[in-house]
Amino acid sequence: MAAEIHTANTATRGRFITFEGGEGSGKSTQIRLLAERLDKEGLRVIVTREPGGSPGAEIIRHVLLSGVGKMLGADAETLLFIAARDDHVRHVIEPALAQDIWVLCDRFADSTRVYQGYAGKVDPRLLDAMERVTIGTLKPDITLILDVPVEVGMQRAASRRGTDTPDRFEGENIDFHRKLRDGYLAIARGEPERCVLIDATETPENVADRIWSTLMQRRLILRQPEAQRS
Repeated sequence: MAAEIHTANTATRGRFITFEGGEGSGKSTQIRLLAERLDKEGLRVIVTREPGGSPGAEIIRHVLLSGVGKMLGADAETLLFIAARDDHVRHVIEPALAQDIWVLCDRFADSTRVYQGYAGKVDPRLLDAMERVTIGTLKPDITLILDVPVEVGMQRAASRRGTDTPDRFEGENIDFHRKLRDGYLAIARGEPERCVLIDATETPENVADRIWSTLMQRRLILRQPEAQRS
């Protein structure tokens, strides 16, 4: 999925919003709903994802989700994720933010911290070094961590997948996915100024309303008069 642009006029600075969570937490649905709502507010929005989001990163995505990266070992697989992120940041995220476009990203650096760090046991020092190289001072304005019990998320993922084969991470055992959730909860506790934990067990509409209220409370969304939005 290359970055999807929702076009509209804006006089405001672009924001960088990342969505995180385990399998089946509803990130794709919530990103779509938020993009539609921001578009109605007269903002330009890019919807993108990781791994992927740029042509080069999408190629790496197919390699990773096929399981080839796992065969190379945890450190090598992590380097593939980092290479994809570097391409994504340089060719999509930074150019969009420079043009006052809002970037809604399905996963970012926190996913690497959780999937490769907490669950995969890759040395945090390697992750720190790779972050400095690829994203430098680039940080999300806010990270929305969608939280569901592991069993609920796995059931949702299986229903969405249907008869398709589970990808590299969907196919991991339940203990792996519990570690993912623990990792996300730890990040949310450790960085409350950036991260907001969202209960994603409610209806998609209720979750979307909670996300919108959070952005308003954090003053990322400033209501414009109707005359300015029309």
